[in-house]
Amino acid sequence: QVQLVESGGDLVQPGGSLKLSCAASGFTVSNSPMSWHRQAPGKERELVATITSGGYTKYADSVKGRFTISRDNAKNTVYLQMNSLKPDDTAVYYCEAAFFGSWGQGTQVTVSS
Repeated sequence: QVQLVESGGDLVQPGGSLKLSCAASGFTVSNSPMSWHRQAPGKERELVATITSGGYTKYADSVKGRFTISRDNAKNTVYLQMNSLKPDDTAVYYCEAAFFGSWGQGTQVTVSS
């Protein structure tokens, strides 16, 4: 059974950093494109970052240069390192395994002073 569990969300001040984790089970993360999405209150879900099986990464323009997606094959976990956070980054962040159409439950990130 494919399962994704996100963690690492928190309240952080503008300019701060957070690292989100997505622990996978039931499949190997290196065998599927993995993505982070986010959804802010009243807004549509937005694709934030993707890492392909080959390690190619792609980012939304709004986070390019600030966020980094990576994976640890030994831990079967995908990460999202978020730096220089802004209030507009406030959202629930979700992990997706594209080949399986599976999503995690989300983790809340709040950027506020």
